[in-house]
Amino acid sequence: MSTFEFTQAGSYILNCSTLLTELPVLDRAQAAKDAGFDRVEFWWPFDGDPTPQAAEVDAFIASLESAGVELAGLNFWAGNMAAGDRGMVSIPGSQADFAKNAEIVADIGRRTGCRAFNALYGLRVEDSTPEEQDAVALENLAVAARAVAGIGGTVLVEPVSGAEAYPLKTAADAAAVVDQVRAGGEGNIAVLADFFHMAVNGDDVAAAIESGAAGFGHIQIADAAGRGAPGTGQLPLREWIERSYALGYSGQIALEYKQDRETAFAWLGR
Repeated sequence: MSTFEFTQAGSYILNCSTLLTELPVLDRAQAAKDAGFDRVEFWWPFDGDPTPQAAEVDAFIASLESAGVELAGLNFWAGNMAAGDRGMVSIPGSQADFAKNAEIVADIGRRTGCRAFNALYGLRVEDSTPEEQDAVALENLAVAARAVAGIGGTVLVEPVSGAEAYPLKTAADAAAVVDQVRAGGEGNIAVLADFFHMAVNGDDVAAAIESGAAGFGHIQIADAAGRGAPGTGQLPLREWIERSYALGYSGQIALEYKQDRETAFAWLGR
């Protein structure tokens, strides 16, 4: 059983792309530190650009270093999230940009120590068949895995809610993709178990934990309904976390909920 402390900010990774969003991206690491967090994660922080300028990358890394926080998770380029994109892994025609992005992601990992990299699968599109998209996804995920392998990185694949055209709805859906990539020879890939997305999609989260917790590459949490802080909904998050550790999960817990800065961390310490 882990000695994980559920009421201390420093026990968690803070997702700075769902929280502290009142602030500019480059101010969020310091705000996270000021709130008591030592580890942060970000979605791709460069406004949908797969290949940001070196100066932009340098500024992002400098914001982490100045704040004294560890980058514990980073997304690959996921398209234009604000416009509705949910990843580029399975999008035909994305391969060249995705490969360039993977190299930048790996370099950020090398410079920051980050080793967990989330690759959002992408939505189904009308001008390609699911089979064609899945073939593109396997190609891109293999490229991603090879890119971060040299720094000891792991590619993460997650189920997502709120987008009907996103094909990975359950932990089993994500695990099937992971298994296919591993069968192709790339072993550094794992399921990202986002308990909020899984629960909202109707997945049996407790059963998924029983069957797969030891192999989870990462866990993210938010409460449901509402995607707020733990305690704002009905999910047994502490129970699920404790069971995951009991069954062999050895990673960290990331807070990927949405709440205003004034109340976001009131539940900690209670």
